[in-house]
Amino acid sequence: ASSPDEEWPEAEKAEKLARGAALKWASGVFYCPEKLEGLGHYRSRETQRNSSIQSRLKSTVQSYLEGVSAGLEQLRSAAQEVQSVCQDLGAARWALLDSADQFQGLQQMRTLVEKHVQLASVVQVLPQIFSVHEAFSHTLQLLHGQHLLEAHAELMMVEHLRDDILSQLHLRGLSSAQTTVLSYFSGLQQLNETLAKQLWDIVGSSLRLVREDPVLFVTAVRIIEREEKIDDTLLLEATFLPPGRPKGWRQKFYHVLQDTIRGAHFQAVHMDAEGPGLARHLAALQKGIVSELCVVKDLMVQCVPAHYNILSVCTTTYHQALTSHLQELLREDLDKQGLFLLLEWALRVYHSPEMMGHPDLLPEVDVSALGPLMSPELVDQTERRYVVKVKASVVEWMQRTLEVEFKEWFREEEPETDHQGFFQSALPIIVMQMLNENIQVASLITDSLQQKVYNMALEELEAFLGRLREALVQCGKEHQQDRTVPKYYVSYLLAMLNNNLALSNSVSSLHPNNAHREIPASLQAALDRMQKKACQLLLEELLLDLQPLCLQLPSRKWLSGSQLVGSMCEVIDKYAKDFSHVRKPVFTLLLMESELLVTSQYLRALMQKKMVCKSEEERGQLCDRLLQDATQLQELFCGLGLDQSQQSLEAVFALRELLYLKDPALLSLEVLGFITKYPDASDEHISTLLDLRGDVSKEVRHVVLEMMAQHPQVLPEGYRPIFSTILVPVAELPFCLRKGKCA
Repeated sequence: ASSPDEEWPEAEKAEKLARGAALKWASGVFYCPEKLEGLGHYRSRETQRNSSIQSRLKSTVQSYLEGVSAGLEQLRSAAQEVQSVCQDLGAARWALLDSADQFQGLQQMRTLVEKHVQLASVVQVLPQIFSVHEAFSHTLQLLHGQHLLEAHAELMMVEHLRDDILSQLHLRGLSSAQTTVLSYFSGLQQLNETLAKQLWDIVGSSLRLVREDPVLFVTAVRIIEREEKIDDTLLLEATFLPPGRPKGWRQKFYHVLQDTIRGAHFQAVHMDAEGPGLARHLAALQKGIVSELCVVKDLMVQCVPAHYNILSVCTTTYHQALTSHLQELLREDLDKQGLFLLLEWALRVYHSPEMMGHPDLLPEVDVSALGPLMSPELVDQTERRYVVKVKASVVEWMQRTLEVEFKEWFREEEPETDHQGFFQSALPIIVMQMLNENIQVASLITDSLQQKVYNMALEELEAFLGRLREALVQCGKEHQQDRTVPKYYVSYLLAMLNNNLALSNSVSSLHPNNAHREIPASLQAALDRMQKKACQLLLEELLLDLQPLCLQLPSRKWLSGSQLVGSMCEVIDKYAKDFSHVRKPVFTLLLMESELLVTSQYLRALMQKKMVCKSEEERGQLCDRLLQDATQLQELFCGLGLDQSQQSLEAVFALRELLYLKDPALLSLEVLGFITKYPDASDEHISTLLDLRGDVSKEVRHVVLEMMAQHPQVLPEGYRPIFSTILVPVAELPFCLRKGKCA
């Protein structure tokens, strides 16, 4: 047998710890001799303490033992009861086994009870079932009498009865019986359709009813809300969904209202693209939409629940319908007025205080969040179509203006003059007014449209100037064939120059930005070409009158002092008087070109090799004549207002100095100075002038030409050519036969 210490090692450990603690305490207390006097006191105190601890331990152990004894007694009693229950269960089991055959009869009783319960339920609803068809008739009468709330109450009652029966059949799995029930309640579908038709008729007339009889409209909304609640309840239960559910009448309400709005205003309209039909249609839309939105805002909103957001729904419907309607209208072949009306209506009128920004609609109606009526792409496309139509109209008007302009050329009277006496016609005013009006009209829509029309206007003005120039050329050709037609050919050319100047001065006013004054390079070039062609035709006229006189130069008769140059001056003065009817910049240009023409023709005549001076006396006579002629012509042009620095007659004075030189040996230096001043003078020109002197030897000629070869000239910038336009006749070479010798 094992010792107690081995069985209870914890007790031994506890005793050692207690002894150690006691020893430690005693050594601490009695370490000093004076503490030994209290030894008896400590002994009695510890004795009492031990006695107290032992008594508590005995009490605790006694209580524990009593509890264990009570527990054992309860276990003994429970075991006896369990044994008794087991005996009773065994007896009950044998009893049940003995009566199992008797329970078979109870199943039939259970089935009978279930049938009894079902029949009892049916008996309870039989009066209602038998009255269904009567309810159908009554409900139909109520609907015909427009007693909609009462009719709907009857309808809901019958529907509830049917749905309750179908639900019970569904729960019991009697799906085959549902067909019979549905057949019996088939009249419900007709009633629903009749009620729905009346409701949608009311909703379709809602804008009129809320003004005349809002009660009917409110009734319809109440019925719709009843049905919505029933739908929500059935969908929430989600156990059985009767046929025809959910009805979704609120959504149908929105659809009918939207279809009514679209059908009332936005049916496809086919109208004359060039008639006022579109303007009337847009005006009717504007008035109708504002009026109806005011009705919705002031009246209909009060007749429907707040969560309908009826004003927002109607505003969105109008906006979307307008967007589609405008796209349909733009598919038509509209003229420029129709395209302009649509652009103006969509971009300006729609958001203005006259329509969606109307004071009666603000602030509740706000279309800013709905996007534009026309997308930026559609706006750009429509603007381009508009510009094409405007361009066609502008081209037509310009062509008509051109035809009228040249028809006036053949009148038996001069062109009209302004208050300063300058020739003019209505052409620049008509053209610029037409272009400016189109640009200003486009500015009423968008800046982009204005810029497109402006660009088109410049392009068409440039093309018009081209056609005008071609017409001038054609008219000039006809005039060359018969100079009497047109009678006032020169006057109309001068009027055309004034018109061209007026167009040039007016182009900058077309630009949308008034501070922008620069004319495009291509248009400026077209204006310059036009001016150049008109000046050229005028100079050709002058040339035709001067040529008979120039053909008489040089001659012995001319040297002897004929009035040849005087006649030339009369011709020039006559044209200068005509030129005075053109404005100063062009007048000065014409004088300069005329003076250059006279100079070149005079020099050309001298270089035709018609005359060679036979003596020094004749050469002196020639130089005197040249001096007199050049001086007379120079004084004429100075008197006409052309400054001497702007004249080219100095070339005649220089040529005279070349002929007047006494010593031919000095010709090389004189020629060098001449070609330095007139670098376009060629070897042929100088050689012809040396021939005109009649005293230049081959050696001197060779020296002069060699000097020219050594000093090639370059035309300085801004130099006005004189000699390069003069062609020198080619010298005839002796014709030699092969069998003979040249002389």
